[in-house]
Amino acid sequence: MNGALDGVRIIDVSRVLAGPFCSMILGDLGADVIKIEHHESGDETRGWGPPFAQGESAYYLCANRNKQSMTLNLKSEKGKEIFRKLVSSGDIVVQNFKTGTLEKMGIGYEELKEFNPQLIMASITGFGLTGPYKDLPGYDYIIQAMSGLMSITGETDGSPMKVGVAIADILTGLYTCIGILSALHHREKTGEGQEIDISLMDCQVSSLVNVASNYLFNGITPERMGNQHPNIVPYQTFHASDGELVVAVGNDEQFRRFTYVLERPDLAEQEQFKRNENRLLNKEELIPIVEDLLKRKTKKEWKMLLDDAGIPNGPINTISEMLEDPQIKARNMLVNMEHPTVENLRVTGSPLKLSKTPVTMRKHPPLYGEHTDSILAGMGYKPDEIIKLKQNKII
Repeated sequence: MNGALDGVRIIDVSRVLAGPFCSMILGDLGADVIKIEHHESGDETRGWGPPFAQGESAYYLCANRNKQSMTLNLKSEKGKEIFRKLVSSGDIVVQNFKTGTLEKMGIGYEELKEFNPQLIMASITGFGLTGPYKDLPGYDYIIQAMSGLMSITGETDGSPMKVGVAIADILTGLYTCIGILSALHHREKTGEGQEIDISLMDCQVSSLVNVASNYLFNGITPERMGNQHPNIVPYQTFHASDGELVVAVGNDEQFRRFTYVLERPDLAEQEQFKRNENRLLNKEELIPIVEDLLKRKTKKEWKMLLDDAGIPNGPINTISEMLEDPQIKARNMLVNMEHPTVENLRVTGSPLKLSKTPVTMRKHPPLYGEHTDSILAGMGYKPDEIIKLKQNKII
């Protein structure tokens, strides 16, 4: 079966994470992705390690499957000529250069759409193509700080903390996918291409959801709450007799059932705990009671009891524990791929489960410049021309 995006060609001149993560998802969905890399250094993440496996960094491998790699000197006139030819037969360009960089090189959206009026260009920047910060570089860590995310992450009496993964990059990659798919749908109806302006800052601010909404409603600056929830109680980590688990009681009926599991059904009858809004106001009284009760059994014992009662819960797994979870295996979220140099390459799978156009892992994360010659040959360049391009440091 063909992928949902079979026949769509993406020219990806992004690097690091947000852009490559986006183009990998589109590649998983069947798109033909050509990854354009610097002719001398390539994607920065190729050098981000250890760990490395036979010269390939784990960081690079996590976000670049289902792509072909082509090296190209975009500062040279010949390199720009080749790029324009690629774009003229492509559908989408994904780029994350600083604002205005491609325009100065003569290969910005306005210039490229002259060669391909139906072109969709997704431009990913730190702060967007407009506004006072448009020329500033944007890195995930900086965005987590400036967006307010770090101010609400961490223990109540601790320092602001970043999330354990580059969450602003990941969210931006996902939002970019949404924008591209929307632009493809619009083009299908009208024949028009367009430019998509995506910023890490915008994406992270949007993703503050209820925390930002709380402030907009009550004017109270949100503070760090550790593993507690600002609107729901009990909804946090607790200690069992052998470690920590999360219990997420989402409504009053769940709380009633929870109290039966705890063998304290009287708690649900007490006025200060009966409704969530009362539990939130009286959490300093309720949480110590729950903590003391949960310490009486193991994580495994609680999971069985809480699952049976329909109470959302889960142990705090390490990464190794998570990868051994039978649910992860059943959902094919750990995939083995063949690779020309890396033995036993394993990557995380795709969460997209489409019944008619399933995701496929067709291509290993490409070696640096692995497909340069074959792509150029497909564009009509002869072997002696390709050799000359290499000699002149165009590719």
